[in-house]
Amino acid sequence: MLAVVAALISGVGDVVRQRSAQEITDERVGHVELLRMSLGDMKWWLGGGAAVVSASLQAVALGLGSVVLVQALQVTALLFALPVYAWLTKQGLTRRQWVWAVLLAGAVAVFVTVGDPAAGYQRASIRTWAVVALVIGPAMVFCVLGARIWSGSVAAVLLAMVSASSWALFAVFTKAIVDVVGHGVQGPQGLGALLRTPELYGWLLVAVLGTVFQQSSFRASSLTASLPTMTVTEPVVASLLGVTVLGETLGADGPQLIALAAAVVVVIVATTALARGEAACMAAGDERRVTTGRIPVTAPGVRSPVVALAGQA
Repeated sequence: MLAVVAALISGVGDVVRQRSAQEITDERVGHVELLRMSLGDMKWWLGGGAAVVSASLQAVALGLGSVVLVQALQVTALLFALPVYAWLTKQGLTRRQWVWAVLLAGAVAVFVTVGDPAAGYQRASIRTWAVVALVIGPAMVFCVLGARIWSGSVAAVLLAMVSASSWALFAVFTKAIVDVVGHGVQGPQGLGALLRTPELYGWLLVAVLGTVFQQSSFRASSLTASLPTMTVTEPVVASLLGVTVLGETLGADGPQLIALAAAVVVVIVATTALARGEAACMAAGDERRVTTGRIPVTAPGVRSPVVALAGQA
């Protein structure tokens, strides 16, 4: 229940932050500069507040269950984001979106009940994290460099993968921190134990990386590129880390593995379809604001017709 409520709040916050990222500026700016400008936008703070509350609930959920279980339920954030966006923009959901939403909900239910994810270790060794860093670190650097070489949808996808991987690591680090806090001594000694926890500093680092590159991904191109990538990549990477780093397991065997594999495929396909649908609705909303004279934000570095006319005048 905690994970589902966290997904609800996350879905609402995602809609708010996505709109903030698209409306904050009309110019091409760097990753850090975009974050600095976002700090002055009330929408960003509202979305950020929702993210903090969601992360807090996830932390408690991770202390009670496995990373695989909590991250699987986080996919349902998309089911909450769709009606919220439809309500804000006065647009109804299409029949196609309803079908994908039902399929996604059913597939998540099958994964949770049939897979029966079981928790493993609360923390991993420094040696294990060193191996993870050697694998994920270069891959993330490659994605960031690739986003500077290529532009448009390719850059958005690469930056979205960096952000999603950062938040996946954040979830695993959170589980370790919750364990330290739960078993630590109260008072200054407990604080000292937390400060001596290596995962704390990794946790802070990936939180910053996830926030910075999420905003940059939203700005790099249409949300049809960034949103599906983030929505699918984060639970996949987090689940892989839960199994390989924390030793988490699934209770399915025999014929159940076929049902489990089918559920995973449906989750990925339905999530991608819903995310694309949500992003397309957002893009359509921006186009409508052009026709009504309201200033929208288009792709980075491209001025909207309204802004271009204003500049000429």
